[in-house]
Amino acid sequence: MADPARKLATYDDLLAVPDRFVAEIIAGELRAQPRPGPRHACASSVLGGDLGGAFQRGRGGPGGWWILDEPELHLAGGDILVPDLAGWRVTRMPDLPETAYFGVAPDWVCEVLSPSTEADDRADKLPIYARAGVAHAWLVDPILKTLEVLRREGDRWTLFGTYKGDAAVRAEPFDAVPLELGALWGKPAGA
Repeated sequence: MADPARKLATYDDLLAVPDRFVAEIIAGELRAQPRPGPRHACASSVLGGDLGGAFQRGRGGPGGWWILDEPELHLAGGDILVPDLAGWRVTRMPDLPETAYFGVAPDWVCEVLSPSTEADDRADKLPIYARAGVAHAWLVDPILKTLEVLRREGDRWTLFGTYKGDAAVRAEPFDAVPLELGALWGKPAGA
């Protein structure tokens, strides 16, 4: 909860942050982190490509989703979050907004964990996502090579499954298509 004596960050404060940082407003506080490192970027890029192909474009999967990298979410309570990936069912958001941000909470978010952001992702952002009504959250750890799949039940998150290594997994809400975890850790096909 924000300290009432502290000045709350504004969207103008967020816009003033240099482009080499990812900036968010969490509980009224401006937080900025450097752009992610190579392992983080690889995991996020590969996951977005795999899910986008099957679930947004319908290539080898059912389609019916918007899957986007680093969308700016404007959520109730003034929180402005930027998950690594987010997805909206087309039935809830038939068209992309005309604004530079999203006012509709996603159905799924994914945070790729880094040592510098893991505590914020787990302790600060997950509760905000739950309050906003996000139904599913994934936590990807490219160092430990794990995928945690969370499902919102009421205002809390329940761990639905933890997967590791090079396993091929079916993880909700994208369980219609297997996901090759090894590709997230920087193993290109044929390597």
